[in-house]
Amino acid sequence: MIEFILNNLGTIIVFAVVVLIVTLIIVKITKDKRAGRTTCGCGCEGCENYKYCRKNPK
Repeated sequence: MIEFILNNLGTIIVFAVVVLIVTLIIVKITKDKRAGRTTCGCGCEGCENYKYCRKNPK
């Protein structure tokens, strides 16, 4: 088992970093959603989908 870990240490580290990044992205999106921020990165003024925004029904 230890030999397997040592032989694949680089792959395991890269996998752990990718999992960490994905987790941080999901946490950020969840926090932004709870705070009422949009995920599109722009304000609602001038947005062509303004009428579809969940904050602005119709």
